[in-house]
Amino acid sequence: MRWIARPLATMAAAAFMATAAYAETTEINFGIISTESTQNLKQYWTPFLTDLEKQTGVKINPFFASDYAGIIEGMRFGKVQVAWYGNKSAMEAVDRADGEVFAQSVDVEGNPGYWSLLVTNVDNTNINTLDDVLKCDKSMSFGNGDPNSTSGFLVPSVFVFGAHNVDPKNCYKTVTNANHETNLMAVVNKQVDFATNNTENMRNFAKSHPEELKKIKEIWRSPLIPSDPIVWRKDLDQPTKDKLLSFFMTYGRQGSVDEVKTARDNLKKLNWAPFKPSSDAQLYPIRILEISKAMNKVKADEQLSQADKDAKLKELEAKKAEFQKLMAEVPQT
Repeated sequence: MRWIARPLATMAAAAFMATAAYAETTEINFGIISTESTQNLKQYWTPFLTDLEKQTGVKINPFFASDYAGIIEGMRFGKVQVAWYGNKSAMEAVDRADGEVFAQSVDVEGNPGYWSLLVTNVDNTNINTLDDVLKCDKSMSFGNGDPNSTSGFLVPSVFVFGAHNVDPKNCYKTVTNANHETNLMAVVNKQVDFATNNTENMRNFAKSHPEELKKIKEIWRSPLIPSDPIVWRKDLDQPTKDKLLSFFMTYGRQGSVDEVKTARDNLKKLNWAPFKPSSDAQLYPIRILEISKAMNKVKADEQLSQADKDAKLKELEAKKAEFQKLMAEVPQT
């Protein structure tokens, strides 16, 4: 009998483990990065998340944090199962929080992505071009973005400061880090001389602060940045992933005329059109930017010997070449 009991016990345990492994998720915390005030973000996101809950049958809880790192750490420790990120914060979530890109936002106006900006107050007649903010005489105050922001931090770090061998901390009177909306208000109120932002957030700002928008002028625009990704934790059960993917790929595309119109209106509140499928390959250009930033840092490090610099740069060049090869071979979306 013992010979029979052991296999039966083993089979029962295996069946229990299989059931547990495929148990469907009933509740999801959806992370929303802090590009602006929680009040504004709730206004934009609530209609969309309400439809997500209704159509998947999974309870959806919006999850906010004071900075981008809070959403990344929330996913890392299992408190966030799905999240909207920028590309750099998505890269951190993929590398440190068991995240995986599965969808990509699409610009409501049909743009293939968006652009990082440097902006100043219209009254700053001495600041009109990029050259004007690269004088590095410690006379200006700079509103930098969240360190995990693609457009607010990484892209300006590479294309503005790295490209001109400038360290903002040594260049400006003060450097502060804040979200996009806070930086714009600091420019409006002349609390900083110039700041980072992006074209998507400027669109939101135009809706919520139309009069203040008139006090802002653009002085620099970056190369195109890929549209934002949506990320889930890899360990989310497959049936729930299937529901999420189905929702994101059909939302604003399928249903009655009224359902499609309502969905498109809800997406428009987020400055988006219907999503398209994506993967971690979307992040290859951002990984190359991050490596370029690291290379600029090595070049500017006066504590390193030339031999150490050459060794580190050779290693980074090899990594950069790997991702450049992958970009040529693997579709980014």
